Order: sequence, then structure tokens, then C-alpha cells
Amino acid sequence: MSNSKINTGISRRRVLAATAGGAALAAFTPSLFNIARAQAGTIKIGFPTPLTGAFGAEAQDQVRAAEIAIKEFNDAGGFQGRLAELLVRDDKLNPGEAATRTLELIEKDKVNYIVGSLSAAVQLSINNVTKERGVIFNSISQSDAINEAKDWSKFTFHEALNPHMTAGAVGRYAFNKFGKKVVYLTADYAYGHEMVRGFETVGKAVGAQTLADIRHPIGAADYSAFLPRIQSLRPDILCICNFGRDQVNAVKQATEFGIKEKIKIIAPVLLYTARVAGGPESFEGVVGGTSYYWRLEDTVPTAKAFNDKFRAAHGGAVPSDYGALGYAGVRTVLTAVKNAGTTDTDKVIEAMRALKYDFYKGPQYYRGCDHQSVQSVLVIESKSKDMKDKNDVFNIVSIEQPAEANLRSCADLGHKA
Repeated sequence: MSNSKINTGISRRRVLAATAGGAALAAFTPSLFNIARAQAGTIKIGFPTPLTGAFGAEAQDQVRAAEIAIKEFNDAGGFQGRLAELLVRDDKLNPGEAATRTLELIEKDKVNYIVGSLSAAVQLSINNVTKERGVIFNSISQSDAINEAKDWSKFTFHEALNPHMTAGAVGRYAFNKFGKKVVYLTADYAYGHEMVRGFETVGKAVGAQTLADIRHPIGAADYSAFLPRIQSLRPDILCICNFGRDQVNAVKQATEFGIKEKIKIIAPVLLYTARVAGGPESFEGVVGGTSYYWRLEDTVPTAKAFNDKFRAAHGGAVPSDYGALGYAGVRTVLTAVKNAGTTDTDKVIEAMRALKYDFYKGPQYYRGCDHQSVQSVLVIESKSKDMKDKNDVFNIVSIEQPAEANLRSCADLGHKA
């Protein structure tokens, strides 16, 4: 059994889905580590995610849903009798901490693969470690940079949407419907900057105008200093490009200030967890994008199957958008192991590249040049009335179907044809 201690506030029973055979720690070379991982009894998946900090609620849901994928795999007999194990580490939303924990997972715990992350900057730190060590990393957080040739490697897969896809879908919906004069309230790090770039790219095609890009630090509690300026600029749209607790605080304070009286609030990623925390009145009418909303179960059978498993495991709760990514990120890797007939890294990469899958939201596949998951983007609107139950917080107002045309081109990302 693995003796590594998981100090995350999540019980060992929940994190470890199976016991692992002991293995001696080898001196590092990529080939030796690949051999050690291939020979281990348990298939180990390292899972770094920010369990503490501003994105903690979303990270906890990633873990819960990832556990569903582990349980499915093990209940089906695993792979050639080998069960899977999820090793969770708290990256504390810090690139240095994430690199340390990822290196520990690879060198000490000898994980076979890495899945996780919940920050554009942190996932790049994880990716730097995994590509140097020759370990597959399936990122479940939005980023444009991770797809670019300078950061990417053959070991890099990106299960999440990226800002170009998400902002593009929301922008195509919102700019023609609500107006073309836009102010951005932006978290001052890679995620926020990439989202604004995505909106401005689609905005050029429809004549949208940026009046201001007002930036704030991650973890800001008070947005009152920004709101008078936003109101004075008289935009048609306020686009709030932040995440987690920051999104809750920004939307609540903008609503209390009266921004919604003449300005439409949109968000590139409208979080289920933020809407639940912020409440129906604060989020009423806010429009945004998402990779997943549980009400897809009304039309997508795999969504219903996933939701039912999550409900059964968590007292009737439904999975969040980023939770669903935790499930998909782990399941794709484990499915590729079965399809490859081995845990060998290169063969699993080939199997992942060949996947055509529908695990929870409809058809998906990984694009060849950058391993970006090509998938649908949902545009949703928050509601406070006509709710089916307490979880029925959004209406799906548009679905942009999977299309490589909605991604940045391989050439733009720096990949050779």
C-alpha cells in the first residue's frame, strides 16, 4: 500500500480507490520511470488541484467527480486485473507548489499519469514538469498557452475548453444580442488576459468596441472602487473575466450597485458553484459559457448516466462544470489504457489521439496538432424563477457544436502542418 500521506482534508477512503503494490524508488531517467510505472500493480493517477484558496469549491468537485471515473474503472475489473488509484495533492493555486507536488507524485509515488489543475498559470507549471519527465498530463483547466507549441509536448492533453473557444461562443451570442460597447473587469493573470483576447478576437468580426479593460488581483474582496468607473463609461455589456470566489464577489457587488439596470453582465465561464454560492437574485440574467451543465441530461443520455452516478455517490447533489472535467480527464486516460492494451506511455498517447468519445456531454475527440479536446460549448443564462429544483439554476440558451473552426489554428499556435 502507498505510504504517501495526503494532507488535503479529503479522507483516504475517498481518495484511494484501490491499494497499490509497493515499489522501490529508482534513480531518475524518463525510461526507468516509465518502466517502473508500467510494472507497478496499481495504475496511479496523480491529481494536483487547488483544494485551498479562492478556487477550492471547484477543486473539491473535480476530486469528487474524478473518483466516479476511478470507481467505474475498478468496478468493471480494471485493466488486466490492475485497479486504479487517485492520488490527490493540494497545489494551493501556486505554480511553485504545483511543480513540487507534481515532481513528488512522479518521483516518489511513481504515478503513471497526471490529471488536474484549475489555473491557467499553475497548469503550465505542472506541464513543464510532466513533459520533462515524459509523463502524460491531461489538463482540466482553461488555457490557451498550454496549446501553444512553445509550452506543449506530445505528453500534453487538454480536456478542458480553452479561452478562445469559450469567449468566442459567448461573444458570438452576446455581442449581437446585447450590444457592442464592452467593459471588461478582468482577473490580472493568464486566464483573465486570455479570455479578454478571445472576446476581442470575435468582437473584431462583429464590430464590438472595448471601452476599458479594468484589472484586479486574484482574491480581491472589494470591487466597489471599479464600479463607478464602469457605470460612467456606459457600456452595453460588462464582461466579468474572473473565476471562483472572485466571480461571486464581483457579480454580487455589481448587482448591488445597480449595474444591471442598464448594462448586461456576461462572463466567459459562468460557474455553477459561483451561482449556487452567490444566490439567484445576484446572478439573475447573467449570461456566460460553460463546458457542462447537468440539465444536458434532458437530451444527452451520457449526461444522465454520469449525473445519476454522481447523485448516488453524493446524496443527490449534481456535478458542476469543473467537476465534470475531473471525471472526463481521468476517464479518457483510463479508457486509452484499455484501448492500448498497455500502460506504456507512448502507446497510451497513441490511443488518446485516436479516441472518439462521448462520456458525459456528447461527442468529443482530441485534435492531432495540440491534443485539444474538440467539443461543444454551452451558453447559459442564470435564472431565479421557474426553477425545477434548487439545482436548476441556468437555462441553456445556445449550444455551439464541436468544430475545429472555433479553435485557434494549428499554425497560429506554432505547430507545423
